[in-house]
Amino acid sequence: MSQTPFLRHAAKPVRLTSLAVIAGTLALTGCVPPAPEPTPAPTPAPTVARPEAAPVRIPTPSFDNWMDYPATPGDWSYVAEPGQTMAVFGTDRSPEGIALIMACDLATRRVSIGRKGNAAGQVDMTVRTETRDQVLTAGPVQSRAPLLVAQLAASDPLLDAIAFSKGRFALEVTGTDTIYVPAYPEITRVVEDCRDQG
Repeated sequence: MSQTPFLRHAAKPVRLTSLAVIAGTLALTGCVPPAPEPTPAPTPAPTVARPEAAPVRIPTPSFDNWMDYPATPGDWSYVAEPGQTMAVFGTDRSPEGIALIMACDLATRRVSIGRKGNAAGQVDMTVRTETRDQVLTAGPVQSRAPLLVAQLAASDPLLDAIAFSKGRFALEVTGTDTIYVPAYPEITRVVEDCRDQG
């Protein structure tokens, strides 16, 4: 029986040189040092909580004279209604936007000064002008917005002091922020409306 070429090749004796090569390879693999242990991950340094920076405080400017305070935002507008005229100061004509109303009751010839705010009863209303300061008594009045109102006769000299105050006047009402408003012509017009009725 004849052998196929494959079997003939497989049946060849293993030579010593082949064994020597295999033995040498095994010997070399034994000389390779073992893989090093993996280095442990470095331990992170403990984090120290840093204190948060304190917010920068901007000092509130102080003024020696009330006339140096910044003006309250807003503008005046003149309103004529049946029985009264008004000068309205604020950022807009909404109840939230109105800060101050000066109104003339044409029938009684009295001028009302109304500052937006609430109070349970009467409070002091201090008006500061270039030439005079005067404390009035104001009481709560419910209208479209709650107001604290003081009334003056149309002939009261305080109204002239307000109208002709150098650039502005201040209004301080207990329980509200002081406002610094320009002395614009709308105020004079309301006062004149009341005086012209006499």
